[in-house]
Amino acid sequence: MKSTMFYFLMILALSAMSLNVVHAQSKADWQGGFPEGCTSITVGKDASFDGSVMTSHTDDSHRTRSWMDIEPARDHEEGATVPMYKRMNDSTQAMPAYKHVQIGEIPQVEHTNKYINTAYPSMNEHQLAVGESTFGGREALQSDEGLIDCQRLCQLMLERASTAREAIKLAGRLTKKYGWNDYGECLTIADEQEVWHFEIVGPGKGKVGSIWAAQRVPDGHISVNANASRIRQINLDDPDHFMASENIFRVAKEKGWWNPEEGPFEFCYAYAPDSRKSVASRRREWRVFDLLAPSLELSPTSENYPFSVKPDEKIELSDMVRVFSDYYQGTPYDMRRNTTVENEQGEQVISPLANPFMPYSQLAIEDVSGSWYSVNEETGDIRFLGERTIARWYTMYATIIQCRSWLPDEIGGVTWLAQDNVASSIYIPVYAGTNKLPESYSTPGRTEGYTRESAWWAFNRLGTLAAQRWGEMHKDVDAVWDPWQQQLFEQQEQIEKEARQKYEEDPEEAEEYLTDYTLKWGNKVVEKAWNLGDELWTKYDEKF
Repeated sequence: MKSTMFYFLMILALSAMSLNVVHAQSKADWQGGFPEGCTSITVGKDASFDGSVMTSHTDDSHRTRSWMDIEPARDHEEGATVPMYKRMNDSTQAMPAYKHVQIGEIPQVEHTNKYINTAYPSMNEHQLAVGESTFGGREALQSDEGLIDCQRLCQLMLERASTAREAIKLAGRLTKKYGWNDYGECLTIADEQEVWHFEIVGPGKGKVGSIWAAQRVPDGHISVNANASRIRQINLDDPDHFMASENIFRVAKEKGWWNPEEGPFEFCYAYAPDSRKSVASRRREWRVFDLLAPSLELSPTSENYPFSVKPDEKIELSDMVRVFSDYYQGTPYDMRRNTTVENEQGEQVISPLANPFMPYSQLAIEDVSGSWYSVNEETGDIRFLGERTIARWYTMYATIIQCRSWLPDEIGGVTWLAQDNVASSIYIPVYAGTNKLPESYSTPGRTEGYTRESAWWAFNRLGTLAAQRWGEMHKDVDAVWDPWQQQLFEQQEQIEKEARQKYEEDPEEAEEYLTDYTLKWGNKVVEKAWNLGDELWTKYDEKF
């Protein structure tokens, strides 16, 4: 009887999660606000434990592709072109996904760099790295006349640039000429010296071009983007910290979104005002700063926080993992708490904030204290922009990227890569010199459906199981991953020392060594994820 009940509950939970995928994606596809979108944390070189510049990304959408690989450097013939695509929802596959419909092409360059080809390409051979977070912006700004969307822009940056500043200027030129066709995006762009937040929106309906601003994170600071525009006042007389498109002030004035007589220009309020209203964004901003700079005692209910802050301690890799695994546990915003809501009969009833299986997945309760709503400018539709945590069950993959000036690019650039929900996963190192990922990482998983050949399914299955009795099961998962994660971080110095020795003799030998190391750990964690899932099935079967 207990076993039957267990399987019944599992079916209910999995069904609820599938419905939540559609519900969450439908809200995310409406660009007035992004309670379900991605989070990126950035770290200047003087704020990190070893002088690394860091960027990061949680791809919080189960519609993006699960496979990933290493795209090699290539030479291209004269006259070659690059296809450009429009990303659209696709519900015809085994699971909800995106389809990419070609809408045009742009000229190719003579040579393109090697890069890690995640859904949003993440790092190239020159230690140029990119994180991403969508903030939406004004509906009136999005234009279907452009050719370049966010995923293609990440790819073009990594293929054609080697520094953050070069990538930003390249993005400005390309989107001005060929047009930005996406909604508002923040790309957190790092190299071995500095990290920038690049925020871009469309030029307006029926137009080709873009509007953008970029702000550098001071070397001793950290910053965050959590699906809300964060750039406020800009000082273009300080090119060491600010860059922007030539039309940034003009469009805001023409549209009546900024009146110079009423105060200074602020990018976020001119071009993405609703994003600042989202408690789903602001609470994550607060939580990142509160975890890493608690001495500031920032208010969790503020509308705005500093663009960047100095952390109380140098940021370790383990700190980044801890923040990305967070679901407000131990705070007044812990989603395991209850709230009072009114049911259809007008009665006041007690309801949990979170899905009972997952403390990091909020139920669709619309009158949570402190919630915000957003209004679609064209239709007048009101959308709920409620609370959410940093850790999410529908994360597709996550990255924490180190860029380091004192090492050769092949060794200095390392992408720590996790599959699925970070709270039940582990990061493995993928170096700029890595030439291949495990076969299971490059095996498609969502469009074809469940398969034990896919790395993503190993971790998605594990995370789904752990969510059913999170209070108990996460301890079993942590007992395995935490020591392994610590081991990976502790042996990093020795692995890189050996790689450096090989590099001085033969760079190709160093790349082979780093590739083998990535393959070893990638295969190891995937095998363990499958086994650990089996162990959870066995251990907890009789507890239901």
